[in-house]
Amino acid sequence: MEYVRLGTSGLHVSRVILGCMSYGDSARGSHAWTLPEAEGARFVRQAFDAGINTFDTADVYSDGTSEEYLGRALRQIAQREEVVIATKVNGRMGPTANQAGLSRVHILNAIDASLRRLDTDYVDLYQIHRWDPNTPIEETMEALNDVVRAGKARYIGASSMWAWQFAKAQHVAEREGWTRFVSMQDQYNLLQREEEREMHPLCRDQGVGVIPWSPLARGRVTRDWDAATDRTATDEFGKTLYHREEASNREIVEAVGRIAQARGVSRAQIALAWVRQQSAITAPIVGATKPAHLDDAIASLAVTLDEAECAALTSPYTPRLPEGF
Repeated sequence: MEYVRLGTSGLHVSRVILGCMSYGDSARGSHAWTLPEAEGARFVRQAFDAGINTFDTADVYSDGTSEEYLGRALRQIAQREEVVIATKVNGRMGPTANQAGLSRVHILNAIDASLRRLDTDYVDLYQIHRWDPNTPIEETMEALNDVVRAGKARYIGASSMWAWQFAKAQHVAEREGWTRFVSMQDQYNLLQREEEREMHPLCRDQGVGVIPWSPLARGRVTRDWDAATDRTATDEFGKTLYHREEASNREIVEAVGRIAQARGVSRAQIALAWVRQQSAITAPIVGATKPAHLDDAIASLAVTLDEAECAALTSPYTPRLPEGF
C-alpha cells in the first residue's frame, strides 16, 4: 500500500480509502443495500490487512449505525493511532430544528455524538457534508476551529460545493486565524469531470487534498451501460446521477471495457487507475460490498494508463452540469 500526505497537511492517508456508507443498519436511513455489522467488519479487516489505514463515514449514514459499526470493527483489529478515521456533519440527525446543518449548536452536538458512536476521543478528519446556505460561514468555521482546539478533531475537510463557496470558507478561516480545510471530498469520475474546471485547480493551488467520492460512478463504469444491480433499484440518490449526456457516457463505459479486456484486468481497475493519475487527486474513496471490490481497488495501484488509453477514456466526454451537490 502507498501512503501520501493529505494536501500539504502532515496527515498521511492510504492511496485507497475505504468508504463505509455500505455498512449500517438497513432498517435505519435510506440505504436499503447496507450490510449488517458482521459483514461490514469483514471488509474493514480486509482493508486494514491490505494496508488501508483510512476509513470514511458520516453521522447520517444509516442513522449513525455506520459510525457505530466502524468504531467497533476498528477496535477489534487496530490501535487507534494506526488508523485515520474521517466522518462528516450536516445531515439531519433528528426531528428538531437544531439537529441538522452547520450551525454552531449542531456541529458541537454532532461531534460529541459521533465520538460516542465511534467510541474514540477524536476523529482525524471532520468534514462538512455539503454547504449549508442557512448558516453564516463565519459561524461554521469558528465552530469547526473550536472542535479542533478542543482536541476532538485533528483536521477538517469539506465536501461537494461550488469553488467560490470553498474559497470563501478558506478565506474566512485565514482572515480570523482559524483552522483551514485540508481536504475536499467531491464527486469525480470518468462520467462526472466538472470539478476539473474550478475546484481542482483551486485545490492544487492551495495545497488541499482531494479524496473523491464515487470514483466508479456508483459502479456504472464497471459494467455494461444497460446492466443493473440490486442497488440501482433501491438507490434513490443514485437514480439522479449519470443520466445526462447518456450517449457520451455509454461511449466512455465502452472504452473502459475495451481497455480492461486488452489489459486482462477488471474495468474497476482501469477506472480507478485513471482517477488516481489525475494531478489533483490524493486518494479515491472506494465502497466495497464484495471482496473483489477491495481487491480491484488495491490492484488498481499497479495499473498505469498510457496517453492513448487516457485519451480513449476522456475524448467522448462532453460538458455537463455538476451533480451531487
